Amino acid sequence: MVYLISVEKVKGVGSRTSMLLKKLNINTVDDLVTHYPYRYEFIKRSNLKEKYEDDKVIIDGKVEMIPILVRLKGNLNKMNFRLATSTKEIVGVSIFNRAYLKNQLLVGTNITVFGKYEKNKNVILASEIRMGLLPKGEKIEAVYHGTVGLNSKAISGFINTALMEYGNELEDYIPKNLLEKYNFLNKKTALNIIHNPSTKEKLKEASIRLKYEELFVYMAKINYLKLKNKNIKDGIEKDFDKEKLDKVIKSLPYELTVDQKLVLNEILEDLTSKRRMNRLLQGDVGSGKTIISIIAMVANYLSGYQSALMVPTEILATQHYETMKEILKDFNINIALLTGSLPKNKKDLIHEELKLGKIDMVVGTHALIQEEVVYKNLGLVITDEQHRFGVLQRTSLQNKGIMPDVLYMSATPIPRTYALTLYGDMDISTIRTLPKGRKPIKTYLKSYSEIKDVLKMMYEELLKNHQIYVIAPLIEESETLDLTTVNELKDKMNLAFGEKYNVGIIHGKLKQTEKDKIMEDFVNNKIQILISTTVIEVGVNVLNTTMMVIFDANRFGLSTLHQLRGRVGRSALESSCILISDYDSERLNVMTTTNDGFEISEEDFKIRGHGDLFGTKQSGDMAFKIADIKEDYKILLQAKKDSMEFLLNNKEEELKEKIINGIKEG
Repeated sequence: MVYLISVEKVKGVGSRTSMLLKKLNINTVDDLVTHYPYRYEFIKRSNLKEKYEDDKVIIDGKVEMIPILVRLKGNLNKMNFRLATSTKEIVGVSIFNRAYLKNQLLVGTNITVFGKYEKNKNVILASEIRMGLLPKGEKIEAVYHGTVGLNSKAISGFINTALMEYGNELEDYIPKNLLEKYNFLNKKTALNIIHNPSTKEKLKEASIRLKYEELFVYMAKINYLKLKNKNIKDGIEKDFDKEKLDKVIKSLPYELTVDQKLVLNEILEDLTSKRRMNRLLQGDVGSGKTIISIIAMVANYLSGYQSALMVPTEILATQHYETMKEILKDFNINIALLTGSLPKNKKDLIHEELKLGKIDMVVGTHALIQEEVVYKNLGLVITDEQHRFGVLQRTSLQNKGIMPDVLYMSATPIPRTYALTLYGDMDISTIRTLPKGRKPIKTYLKSYSEIKDVLKMMYEELLKNHQIYVIAPLIEESETLDLTTVNELKDKMNLAFGEKYNVGIIHGKLKQTEKDKIMEDFVNNKIQILISTTVIEVGVNVLNTTMMVIFDANRFGLSTLHQLRGRVGRSALESSCILISDYDSERLNVMTTTNDGFEISEEDFKIRGHGDLFGTKQSGDMAFKIADIKEDYKILLQAKKDSMEFLLNNKEEELKEKIINGIKEG
């Protein structure tokens, strides 16, 4: 088991080298042999006749004369000699500060020279000289991340030593039947090739094999957790009157979309099963997730249990509370709002009623998870905009009940690749279709030279008594970034519209009470133009807001722009979004061609990877050593399928155990 063998056991690795390797997170033999090259150099003999002045070249041949060493100022030196190349040419070579090579560069010595070709002088200004000739064709050389005192060449040497000494002890995590099915190389051979490739074809073959193994192990762990959750009958088996629930659904002022009906059925099946629900409900902005969560809470209430809905801001909690009160006004359900700003006497009353079971549904912020909050029989926990909460916060709410069902909601459409990894142990329900009556938001890309046109479009919207969001990426001026600021925009908007219309600003540096007051004024149309940072990305529906103007749009990811755009178009009114930027028009044009958040998230994922899809670091280790879930999506899908079949199959129990144990270890 090489993952347990210290790297100090490798020949040549002393305590000093071991310390340097630890800086690279290399502690064991397994860490060392899976320290993969970050790039490869493809070394091929240059044809000098085809090269121009100052071109980079690689030339090999025999030293043709004794090198002449010239001493320069400040302990510098220069060495000159002639090289008879392998292609029967004579070329001069000059290299600085390599005096120690003079005794090695004997006449007739075979060497390879790397450097810049001064064609007019027929001289190579060398950056590196290596002993020996180049092989025929192309040589592929691995390049590794190193550290001070430990370069790529040294690391390569230690890796190859480790493979020689411990190669036969390497653990292969691919089941035998899959090794045969895909005609994969064995582990030792694949690692030898990845570190010392002879051809591009061999490198590709070894790379696919090692990527597959890494993704297979990862997805096996994910699938194991998923199967474990399904098999453990640890949930509350809910039983409710379906006719009463149908009555609530029929009382809605609109009919549920096909997607809403499908995901609702999935959630209701979870509630009535013996297995604890662990489901992510994702849907585009305005797709109608909230109403689904309310119906789920009604089903939970009809089963005799309490529900808790946690949201990231007080104003959003208030909006959800008002919505729930309105929808359920005819059904004698006790709904409470619990936020941090409530007076102590009101909080104490809610705490008491939750404990006694007098409150059926509670909606609130992190106030729901305070130590003093006790529930009588919490049966359903819903977290809205779940990525805004830390893992501990979400878990704290779940722990308030005895194995309550858990539903997460997100308005951030997740690319399938990312969902497979980040949420692989969850069931995922998706709403793609928008409710009837919603019109697509018209999106325009404008340059700063077209500001007058933008102001005219804004004025036309204000004349209709509609409201406008204006977005800027920064709050205050920056010395290093020439970007539009909130404060600067307020001055400009006041200049343009201040005589007739009220302009407000909101940003993350304001206190929560200040933000809530400004949003309240905006909701009540006391403010017509609201200038903001991305603080409004998640939040309140203001149905009268029909336009959004985003300055320096190139500074935002596509997913963020889509989230921002979703703050308008919340009613049947025609809405528009104007992106202002002089840069990155090709990427931003994606926003003008589609309103589909899932298409946009996939495009964002291709461009930027998974790192900033949510703007918040997520739990779960996505740092694969060789695989890339963006580039290796097809391998990921196959590994997901194969790992599930492997887990359901009773063969190779020993291997299964090793992979599963890795959940605890890694």
